[in-house]
Amino acid sequence: MSTEPEFIPPARPLIGDEEREAVDRVLRSGMIAQGPEVAAFEREFADHFVQGRETVAVNSGTSGQHLGLLAAGVGPGDEVIVPSFTFAATGNSVALTGATPVFVDIEPETFTLDPEAVRAAITPRTKGVMPVHLYGHPFLADEIGAIARDAGIAVYEDAAQAHGASWKGQPVGTFGDFAMFSLYPTKNMTAGEGGMVTCATPELARGVRLLRNQGMETQYENEVVGFNARMTDIHAAIGRVQLTKVDAWTAKRQENAAFLNEGLAGVDGVLTPVVRDGAVHVYHQYTIRVAAGERDRIRTALKDEHNVGSGVYYPIPNHRLPSLAHFAPGLELPETERAASEVLSLPVHPALTAVDLDRIVAGVTAVLGAGS
Repeated sequence: MSTEPEFIPPARPLIGDEEREAVDRVLRSGMIAQGPEVAAFEREFADHFVQGRETVAVNSGTSGQHLGLLAAGVGPGDEVIVPSFTFAATGNSVALTGATPVFVDIEPETFTLDPEAVRAAITPRTKGVMPVHLYGHPFLADEIGAIARDAGIAVYEDAAQAHGASWKGQPVGTFGDFAMFSLYPTKNMTAGEGGMVTCATPELARGVRLLRNQGMETQYENEVVGFNARMTDIHAAIGRVQLTKVDAWTAKRQENAAFLNEGLAGVDGVLTPVVRDGAVHVYHQYTIRVAAGERDRIRTALKDEHNVGSGVYYPIPNHRLPSLAHFAPGLELPETERAASEVLSLPVHPALTAVDLDRIVAGVTAVLGAGS
């Protein structure tokens, strides 16, 4: 009697006894809303990832992007250049300010913004560019930074998937006026939910703090119209524990990616992830390319025949979504369209065992061979 192997999920949040104990400590304290845990988490996150840049905790990554843009002065009449090949929150956060997201194409090796496409999209209305460190690979920060400086526009970083990544020795989250890190459960570390905004200036950080807390730093002294986007001490306590584990998890992700690279190197029809010289990739996703017409078959066969999960991030480019398409009528982004039809993300998370990794490689090899 054969036993089907256990399903290998494409992502798996890692929550241990230490996180549970931290939550219990906060619950016992009676101070559950934004308080000392949040303040400590902000300091520790800043020191760990962004060379001590002032950091503001919020209730989600999307809130972080939205409030960062507002604090940076982005609003109606402005344009912000963004990729279309990313999660919709990037474009949404621009649209929510009243500004216009301007979608441009990616460079195919890293799936991040093409610097020359950014240059070509700049107009007198352009306030800034918000590139994404997609899948854990940093965008080409020196090239995009130089273009932005020459044009007199700002850089805002979407670092939702890139905790600990770096470009030419400089950590992500330190290139732009602000950067947003997500703490959603499937990210490389989590707080259960939440986001961090790392800020280049005290003025910008103060603006985000005002906006997250109904427009006030001192109770009942509301200075601006704001939101309730606070992080709770419960979430911060989880995040503080995760900070002590994330480096080991990142090393495991990189080790798993190296194993997959080697195992899939000789498989026809698979293009494994490219890592540019100077990049530290933290593999939020391990994303391969396969033939566009084959992807759905491959994904289904991996699940049905090998019990291996996978994900497609992202099947519909933002400029073709019903919610955002009106910003880009008739726009053609060939590399974005090609990526959206070819990408497939395999499990790379640190909970994978050696047996799991062998099964992933064997499954992909068998499925691709069956289709030849």
